[in-house]
Amino acid sequence: MKLAAAFLTVSLWTLLSRVFGFARDIMIAAFLGSGPVAEAFLIAFTLPNMFRRFFAEGAFNMAFIPMFSKKLEGDEDAHGFAQNAFSGMALFLVVFSALALLAMPWLVFLMASGFVGDERFDMTVLMGRIAFPYILFISLAALLSGILNATRRFVAAAASPALLNFLFVIALLTADFMSWDLGLALAWTVPVAGISQLALVWIAAHRAGFTLRPQRPVLSPDMKRLAIIAAPAAMAAGVGQINLLVGRQMASFFEGAVVWLSLADRLYQLPLGVIGIAIGVVLLPELSRRLRANDTVGGRHVFNRANEMSLVLTIPAAVALVVIPVPLVEVLFERGAFTAQDTQNTALAVAVYGLGLPAFVLQKTFIPLFFAREDTRTAFHSSLWGMISNVVIILAAAPFIGFIASAIGTSIAAWLTLGYLWYRSRRLGDAASFDSRFKRRLPRILGAALAMGAVIKAIELLAPALLYNLFGLIFIVSLGMASYAFFAWASGAVEKSDLQMLKRQRKTP
Repeated sequence: MKLAAAFLTVSLWTLLSRVFGFARDIMIAAFLGSGPVAEAFLIAFTLPNMFRRFFAEGAFNMAFIPMFSKKLEGDEDAHGFAQNAFSGMALFLVVFSALALLAMPWLVFLMASGFVGDERFDMTVLMGRIAFPYILFISLAALLSGILNATRRFVAAAASPALLNFLFVIALLTADFMSWDLGLALAWTVPVAGISQLALVWIAAHRAGFTLRPQRPVLSPDMKRLAIIAAPAAMAAGVGQINLLVGRQMASFFEGAVVWLSLADRLYQLPLGVIGIAIGVVLLPELSRRLRANDTVGGRHVFNRANEMSLVLTIPAAVALVVIPVPLVEVLFERGAFTAQDTQNTALAVAVYGLGLPAFVLQKTFIPLFFAREDTRTAFHSSLWGMISNVVIILAAAPFIGFIASAIGTSIAAWLTLGYLWYRSRRLGDAASFDSRFKRRLPRILGAALAMGAVIKAIELLAPALLYNLFGLIFIVSLGMASYAFFAWASGAVEKSDLQMLKRQRKTP
């Protein structure tokens, strides 16, 4: 499966997951609004997701996938290496989860000290203890997903997040119908979903010839090397999570801000997940294989086309988030317990996150350049730089502008982090350089996206009522997509040969 076709496969499943995720968030907003139960659940669910960045996507897998891919390419014992890594991760996370359950009040305090002294704190501790074992299941599932991606089997790994959000929707509908406690229903769904996700990718890995079971891990030379490579990546993930920690801490002191920022985060995570994460998932094993074969020309081509595809899809999405955030939030979330004031605050955060979206996505294409060379230190240094700038901005601005300081700090830090990664990538040689095609198309992509933004902004000014209902919003979004496609085609940002190449690659087995 070629890069574009693999990217499309991951993107479509990620899009389905985001659709179910929006359904979940719409229901939570309608049933719970920005009240204490919603805030308690969001913090409780953030805890295992925050730590999984250390032990799964953000650290362990970024070190594991290049090593595993190279063993596959070199006909080494990839299965034995994967089995040992699986067992070692399982043992560590069982112990870690047990300790976290005991320390849950302290973890909640570190994440949301603004909850202390009101009902949100005890609710969050209870929900956190129910939800935290999810880290064990999802981290093992992430390792298995890395194996599937390295063997170019993308469907099950990409479908796994969709299963999580689908189960959330089912749980909310059932709890509402049965008059169960909605907060506890959401909390108990988390570990159930983790078990389901692990089962899905385990079966897929078994069919691919990788049947992994917990065993006594062996501290082999490969495992020692994996730990050495993963340590800086874990520190990078940890530094990155401090950004989240600081943002949530600040938000916990403003009633409702945890919900506003979380929903805004969901909106900008839609293009980030569909585009950036899909590119990163496909790019890392592909670059690892190219470098193993000393294919610098091929590696440069893959890197440039990944950046190109990312920006073709990301920049218009960012423009839309900045230009029409209020209609997006109002149509999606303003119902039931979610008020007009909630809409205004959430829309402000959406616009700010939109300004940082291209930087978030491009980080997903730059970081694999370093991980493919087993260089995880650069990712740590870039995360450290981003964390420092984010914390400084939030602490300096929050007393004056309130909760929105978190979104501003996050977006500025994203651009500073990208700048650092670009600067460091120059020492990697030709494989990390922009080719003439990318340089030619970038300004055309920007021009087409800005022209699209002018079209949808003109419609909002001339016929504002059209945007504030579901069908009108769908029409405006469709018109925006069509106008962007026209401007991109007319300016040469996208050419007929690109579509023909994608069509050929989708037919390639």
